[in-house]
Amino acid sequence: MRTLDDLEVDGKRVLVRVDFNVPLDAQEASPAGTNDQVIADDARIRAALPTLKELRGKGARLLLAAHLGRPKGREDKFSLRPVAQRLEELLGEPVVLATSLDEVPVGDVVMLENVRFEPGETDNDPELAQRYAALADAYVNDAFGAAHRAHASTEAVAHLLPSAAGRLLEGEVATLTSILRDPQRPLVAVLGGAKVTDKIGVIEAFLQRADRILVGGAMCFPFFKSRGGDVGDSLCEEEGLEPARRILAAGGEKLRLPTDLVAGREFAADTETRALDGVDVPDGWMGLDIGRRSAAGYAEVIRDAGTVFWNGPMGAFELEPFAAGTRAVAEAVAESSAVSVVGGGDSAAAMKEFGLADRVTHLSTGGGAALELIEGKSLPGVEALTA
Repeated sequence: MRTLDDLEVDGKRVLVRVDFNVPLDAQEASPAGTNDQVIADDARIRAALPTLKELRGKGARLLLAAHLGRPKGREDKFSLRPVAQRLEELLGEPVVLATSLDEVPVGDVVMLENVRFEPGETDNDPELAQRYAALADAYVNDAFGAAHRAHASTEAVAHLLPSAAGRLLEGEVATLTSILRDPQRPLVAVLGGAKVTDKIGVIEAFLQRADRILVGGAMCFPFFKSRGGDVGDSLCEEEGLEPARRILAAGGEKLRLPTDLVAGREFAADTETRALDGVDVPDGWMGLDIGRRSAAGYAEVIRDAGTVFWNGPMGAFELEPFAAGTRAVAEAVAESSAVSVVGGGDSAAAMKEFGLADRVTHLSTGGGAALELIEGKSLPGVEALTA
């Protein structure tokens, strides 16, 4: 994969695809009648700063491309205006927002408006890619969180200009590939979340490479049900039953499931709760977290690991009565001397919520992209930089 070391940028305008798909708070009506939005978490903007500063230091002018949300046409609530303002503060120089591809102002740092406002962006439209390419002399992709998408600004345009990976993308790919190719042993994969069908390929990949696989979250219920257990009113996708049976048959002692649970009457912070000594969930209840015994056992395995990969919470950690399992795993990952990689998404959000984000080796910026890379799939945004 080509990197910034392979790209001559002095005096050139460089189109940089960044991942600025940041969470915004609720819209508030301003006195002028417009909608002012505040960025709730600027971590993705900060993550791009090393690449942007390096390019500026090498004499490049920047044209930034990013998406925000999933707009249907041009919607003001998905404008990158607040992102441009925040980047200006962090970068320490003016950032001009270009509202149209037909009217891109001259400037040292210019940000295109949300690329998903453009028809053809998500279809990887070659004509739109040509329009992007006409605006710059070189292309850098630093948007790991969007690298698994073949879009006009992540894939097609990379073939039209001298192109390379930014430092963030380079680091993400190197770190995630290394834990598969040459991990420090034992390699422990901690996988949670809502659906086992979302993680089938990842689990199967780790069955081949990991020493232990710890499963939590609602995705454990297809495993329980497939072996005849009662799941009550817990979230349990029927499509996950067959894959769960297959994984149980192949996993052997490598695969570990919870042995106790915390249940609630409803998915709410103020609901009645109940600690279950086993994993059979009574009717009228739903399993919403792994239990204390399971959390302690998982933490012990993590502490003895040489490498830990974690993706997916152990329960509904956003509700305080059901946060203990995820918190125990997060603290064990933070306290471990292992190489620790947190695969983006809700796991990264949990680490930040518990104040532990700075205590892991690598906190990925791309949940979906990280999982696809672990699964062994090629990422279009990465492949375009090797062609």
